[in-house]
Amino acid sequence: MLHDVLTDPYRLGHPRPSPGRARKFFRSFVHFFSYHLFLKRKSRRTVEAAGFRLAVLPTVFDPKRFLTSEFFAGYVGSLDLAGMRVADVGTGSGILALAAARAGADRVLAVDINPEAARAAVENAESNGLGGRVAGIGSNLLSAVAPEPLFDVIISSPPSFPGEPRDVADRAWVAGPDYRDIAGLFRQARERLQPDGRMYVLFSSDSDLHRLGGLISEAGFTARLVGERSIVLESFLLYELQTA
Repeated sequence: MLHDVLTDPYRLGHPRPSPGRARKFFRSFVHFFSYHLFLKRKSRRTVEAAGFRLAVLPTVFDPKRFLTSEFFAGYVGSLDLAGMRVADVGTGSGILALAAARAGADRVLAVDINPEAARAAVENAESNGLGGRVAGIGSNLLSAVAPEPLFDVIISSPPSFPGEPRDVADRAWVAGPDYRDIAGLFRQARERLQPDGRMYVLFSSDSDLHRLGGLISEAGFTARLVGERSIVLESFLLYELQTA
């Protein structure tokens, strides 16, 4: 269905057994705990992550509490982005946008529906000496971004699970019923990429990879697994998308 490594156990678009009741309960517990303790917090904190010193504003995804951020930032840092125009959709603290700028990107647009996240990304770029190459914008996906110029690379670590978010902070965890926001992300990314552009996106092994693979295919992309990190309870899966 989608091009991928044949030995990859996490092939997008291939049916997998539904998680059992215990796994669903565990996921609900983690979501509840994370939302109330980390996502909804009202305090500002400063963290060190991926070689950056980052301000994490209230309601903004914390790149130190959640391990996906540093894993993804490490991969972005390994890319040759010299002279490229990059968008980081769902930027949170801006850690991926900063990693792209450090990897040589000429211009990085940090996008988030949470205005506090867009503000944090700009603040963190400036405090880490990258302010001249990172701009921030509050936008629902790419809807408020000018249609041109097109991007060479789009990076995104979207919510891994379906469900209606409680508020703007919870949108870092759930992507709407039937992955509504991710479907929109793929459609808009396809329209905003250069013909030879690439998109990098991270999911959990507990995501509905069959459904996500279908959304990727519907948007006109092919996907391949380019990175994986296991933390025992789950794996973080990093995919590269290109136009079909």
